[in-house]
Amino acid sequence: MMALIQRVRRAHVDVAGQTIGAIGPGVLVLVCAEPDDTPAHGQRLLDKLLKLRIFSDEAGKMNRPLTDLDGQGTMGGLLLVSQFTLAANTAGGNRPSFTAAAPPALGRALYDDLVQRARAAHPDVATGEFGADMQVHLVNDGPVTIPMRITA
Repeated sequence: MMALIQRVRRAHVDVAGQTIGAIGPGVLVLVCAEPDDTPAHGQRLLDKLLKLRIFSDEAGKMNRPLTDLDGQGTMGGLLLVSQFTLAANTAGGNRPSFTAAAPPALGRALYDDLVQRARAAHPDVATGEFGADMQVHLVNDGPVTIPMRITA
């Protein structure tokens, strides 16, 4: 499972002119399932997302996780957006190939499972809409952008 994590001041996703998911300070995560992924990959990704220390402490060092933005237990928002284009292969020419992404039915099942697990584990979870034409708006904080791949 691949993810692109962006620390944000705020972010929201629009579909057909309507905002369907929004967060304040936290992380926007673009997620791509791969053909060999399982729900266990999603669980490992979620565990990492909740513990990843990418928020500044009082000394300005990235030392705080999403679950404690300010050292006093303030939780950040988690915006999960499916994005199969993270699996793009551009080695063969100018038109990307997406064969490294999971087929749509598997991708949807794994994304839905990740969202369900995230909502059970974290109080502030918003999402995009799988397979929709989405407009993702964000104010990147830092900027901090981290690619991640969860493997077996």
